[in-house]
Amino acid sequence: MTHPGTGKYEQLMNRCRGLEPVPTAVAYPCEETALAGAIDAGTQGLIVPILVGPAATIREIAKAKGIDLGSTEIVDVSGSQASAAKAVALVREGKAELLMKGSLHSDEVLGAVIARETGLRTGRRLSHVFLMDVPTYHKVLLITDAAINIAPTLEDKVDICQNAIDLAVALGVKRPKVAILAAVETVTSKMPSTIDAAALCKMADRKQITGGTLDGPLAFDNAISAEAARVKGITSEVAGDPNILLVPDLEAGNMLAKQLTFLANADSAGLVLGARVPIILTSRADSVRSRIASCAVAVMAAHAKTLSLQAVV
Repeated sequence: MTHPGTGKYEQLMNRCRGLEPVPTAVAYPCEETALAGAIDAGTQGLIVPILVGPAATIREIAKAKGIDLGSTEIVDVSGSQASAAKAVALVREGKAELLMKGSLHSDEVLGAVIARETGLRTGRRLSHVFLMDVPTYHKVLLITDAAINIAPTLEDKVDICQNAIDLAVALGVKRPKVAILAAVETVTSKMPSTIDAAALCKMADRKQITGGTLDGPLAFDNAISAEAARVKGITSEVAGDPNILLVPDLEAGNMLAKQLTFLANADSAGLVLGARVPIILTSRADSVRSRIASCAVAVMAAHAKTLSLQAVV
């Protein structure tokens, strides 16, 4: 879906002005929107696309659809799985600092990423973050995880939460507020998600999760509306002002993100975190604006990662 948006994504773009474009391996861009998205992001100075896939097919699509490839590098590889493996290899070799999904299936990209010997694994669990520009909310809203971890354990949620906090910090949020969602705001053994929420908050107190302010369990209304929280007698720094919504499982997150898109006219960008580099995981249904926003967010995350590594060195 294509929406006019509210300007929140444009504010993200403006934060990218002045940052060096990041070399990006684009795995199998063999369809118009996938190819155009990568080239558009390159034209806007966000990335330097390296197209990985069958060169003849890529050039044919570009010619047929009027996409100007200019001097864009193409690494000629036949087949989607081989393209994904080669794109990951370019990252491992240091030739690319971002990975972008083209027109292949997400499982093919992520399969290459998590391969034990040749992938991009770290000590963190991979997780997905939707960045939602919701017209009725006052800032960009991160929803996690709605695409990778189906039924995350408490330990999984620690990584999911930390990945999202780190991304929000890279986007310029000093101390992100995390609302941990459940169906109710009280802790009960009948709803394991409420126990996970309480445990995550205590883990943050013990510095097992750092950089953010957590509260939960919170029902969705209490998380988003300070007035709803007040009526329920909830005193919270997070209620009414979260940067991040941590959902109990993938189904809840997926439904929430799609409801915001289709009922509230939200735009969504998507990113996979927890690997050596951010992974731009777009859908063929994504608008050009969403694709560019995904690239912008990934660029900021990549630059933040570089700065943190330099600080360590």
